[in-house]
Amino acid sequence: MATRPTGYGLTAETKRKIDSKFDADLANQALNWVEAVLEENLFDDRDEANLKKYVQDQLKDGTILCRVINKLSPGSVKKVNASKMAFKMMENIGNFLQGCYNYGVKKEDLFQTADLYEGANIVQVVNGLAALARKAQSSGYDGPSFGPKESTAAPREFTQEQLEAGKSIIGLQMGSNKGASQAGQNFGKTRQILD
Repeated sequence: MATRPTGYGLTAETKRKIDSKFDADLANQALNWVEAVLEENLFDDRDEANLKKYVQDQLKDGTILCRVINKLSPGSVKKVNASKMAFKMMENIGNFLQGCYNYGVKKEDLFQTADLYEGANIVQVVNGLAALARKAQSSGYDGPSFGPKESTAAPREFTQEQLEAGKSIIGLQMGSNKGASQAGQNFGKTRQILD
């Protein structure tokens, strides 16, 4: 596997900004949730000092992730590759992401394969697991939960009478001219035409 250069200028600044958003508590909660869903002790040897690298190393091959989505939605990933070849591991991650999308997790809440495999954005990997946990809660999964519950729609219903009454009221979003008019206003000097 080729390693990416660390980068200079904007690339390095962006990487530092992403790395600064890493939350060790959230990462530990995500790992605990994965263990609880799979009902196994997978992460007993956590390296708290280098948790970002630990998360990447544990989830990089995609097998644990595929098992999680298959537990939440059986049959989401048809074949989990046990091979340690790079493209097979990335295929597992891609299958997990597709399974999450089919389960109902929004694409913008998920991560990209390179974010996990190359360690480009572990923050987004943890956020993706949090999004999956939220979706599991709202999809009727009665197992362990992680993070806040996903919001639900609360549509408002108005009667025709209420809608008609609202037409005569100027909302505060519209602003107000407080009774002013443009009559008699002029800006600057008036133009005088002389013969």
